Amino acid sequence: MDLSKVKLIATDMDGTLLNSKHEISDEFFELFKALKTNNILFVAASGRPYYSMIDKLAKIKDDIIIVSENGGLGVKDDELFLSNPIEGENFKEICGLVTNLKDGHAVFCARDQAYVLSNSKILLELLKEYYPKHTIITSVLEINEPIYKVALFHEESSERFIYPFVKHIEDRFKVKVSANHWVDISANKANKGHAIALIQENYNISPEETMVFGDYKNDIEMLKLAKFSFAMKNAHPDVKAVANFETKSNDENGVEYIIKQTIEAKKENTKMP
Repeated sequence: MDLSKVKLIATDMDGTLLNSKHEISDEFFELFKALKTNNILFVAASGRPYYSMIDKLAKIKDDIIIVSENGGLGVKDDELFLSNPIEGENFKEICGLVTNLKDGHAVFCARDQAYVLSNSKILLELLKEYYPKHTIITSVLEINEPIYKVALFHEESSERFIYPFVKHIEDRFKVKVSANHWVDISANKANKGHAIALIQENYNISPEETMVFGDYKNDIEMLKLAKFSFAMKNAHPDVKAVANFETKSNDENGVEYIIKQTIEAKKENTKMP
């Protein structure tokens, strides 16, 4: 495994770069300095909204690419380079579907805030971490701006109790089980793989020069675009089946563990005659 060839590193956030307390380690920020020195492009790709990602990555936000809402939005140098909202009749169709889900709670994700069609106490507590800027609504008619993702929450298991009722629209929309409690619905092009492919093309970086980390099903498309694709030890079995390699868990700094090896490989490569 020749890590010295890596020019692009992309990682998911929750369950991957973030530990179980939703924190990024101090070690990562130290390692990032070496990534920058070695001209390795870094992409944070998450189902989180942009403002939530920036809160976690404030120290380095001006030096990285942010892909939020599972690929619905892409930002570099404070400028939007990717935007895939759910538009027109498609949005109406999804609204009709999700508002009739039994025990499902809908979060409509705009660029700068979320709209919550729920009074679930468990969900409202979680929103403090994932969607801190949110407005509680009683009808989707109150939404007057583009929506990039509809996140469906179930208090027990989204894969068991939500996904079976929305999977029939997968031929026209991107439907992803993104965590134990969440199923995300987006426009078809709004996936992390589409965003990473666009970045690879813009920077002339091949899959053989790309490293990706992920833990859940919304990471699968981008994992397929990297030779150095790593599933976390804590990853969903479907993710482990797709990834070429496995690293330690998010609570064991599995991303940092591999990045450290990458930096060492770069050092060794520069020593070679």
